[in-house]
Amino acid sequence: MKIVLLSGGSGKRLWPLSNDSRSKQFLKVLENEEGTMESMVQRVWRQIEKVNLAESTYVATGKGQLDMIYSQLGASAPIIVEPERRDTFPAIALAATYLYSIAGVGLNEVVAVLPVDPYVQNEFFGKIKELEDMVIASGADLALIGVKPTYPSEKYGYIVPEATEHSYSYSKVSHFTEKPQEDQAKLLIQQEALWNCGVFAFKLDYLINLLIEKGLPIQYEEMVKQYGDLSKISFDYEVVEKAKHVVVTPYEGYWKDLGTWNTLTEEVNSHLIGNGIISDDSKNTHVVNELDIPVTVIGLSNIVVATSPDGILVADKAMSPRIKDIMKNIEQRPMYEERRWGWYKVLDYSTLTEGSQVLTKRICIHAGKNSSYQLHHKRSEAWTIISGEGELVLNEKLIHVKAGDVIQIPMRSRHSIRGITDLEFIEVQTGSELVEEDNIRLFMSWEEIAQTVI
Repeated sequence: MKIVLLSGGSGKRLWPLSNDSRSKQFLKVLENEEGTMESMVQRVWRQIEKVNLAESTYVATGKGQLDMIYSQLGASAPIIVEPERRDTFPAIALAATYLYSIAGVGLNEVVAVLPVDPYVQNEFFGKIKELEDMVIASGADLALIGVKPTYPSEKYGYIVPEATEHSYSYSKVSHFTEKPQEDQAKLLIQQEALWNCGVFAFKLDYLINLLIEKGLPIQYEEMVKQYGDLSKISFDYEVVEKAKHVVVTPYEGYWKDLGTWNTLTEEVNSHLIGNGIISDDSKNTHVVNELDIPVTVIGLSNIVVATSPDGILVADKAMSPRIKDIMKNIEQRPMYEERRWGWYKVLDYSTLTEGSQVLTKRICIHAGKNSSYQLHHKRSEAWTIISGEGELVLNEKLIHVKAGDVIQIPMRSRHSIRGITDLEFIEVQTGSELVEEDNIRLFMSWEEIAQTVI
């Protein structure tokens, strides 16, 4: 069996910590068994490794999240890259063509698809393993996992099974109901309906044949070319709800969607993360502070305070889900990003009177990591090394750098930097247009750089 983890998200529901490049699954606010902080995607990957499924698992994600995935899971994580953000049907269709035409997965092999960020116990992934036998034994088009509801929620879709007596561990699906009112949800629970947690499995043959029926390509390279023409539609609407034979098995363990500040803080062990103080009379209050300045909360209960270079949120926990609607029309450049080589924070961004732009970043290159060998057509850069030491390649010349050094990177100069130790520097960009697209990458790995240009 192969597993595909879907990693997407617009980064609005957990603003200001999440943004277009750092969606909720990448926030390191959960404490693992060793007492260190980890993200949702790191937690899920660790759980998958525990049940020996990591070698069979792929992460499907967009270009904007690629560096974040490599930063948190390592460079060996198997990635299927979407050319642009669409929806779950295009993403799963692309993954299926990759498995079929690139990875060489057999048409009779079962593929399980799930979100990258469910908050579950390890037993959930044992249930994932059962999907393979369910698909084969039932002969169904699709096999789903449904969570047994603990209350009549209006936030989730429901899977309604047929009311038949049988000895199987699964039931045939009667129909689906999308986010009902509470009264209707109570009636659905009486019918043994299950929450739809977005987990399903199928034989690869089923989806490949479906793509052929729809006149869509089954070769990965061709699907990439046509990807922008695919409709933005969910897999649930396009496939699951139209399938003729669908079965579902119940999961009765712990499951939670940590998609809002109020649900996330219920699973965060520490009420204070980062620099700050919460007074004793502030009950059920959480502070998550990524800034260097302290945050102090006095006499305020049931609130969340979240700060990052992208902004500051102060919200009543019950009202915090409204942040997605409030921020939906606000476009920001991400002020903090993790990359495969380290991270950067934007310290200042301004436009001068003559029209040129100035962007100041604080950058960390981790020991043994390097930036790509690149050049820029629209900007020059000035670097001031503030800590650590490293190696700089500038126009094919190797230079040792250390704290106190100042380096000028003229426009169109080829350059890369590698950390011998953790290396931090201030970068000041000046130019006509300061965008990430003005990174012309020539080589990625230090081995390529060393063999080719030094």
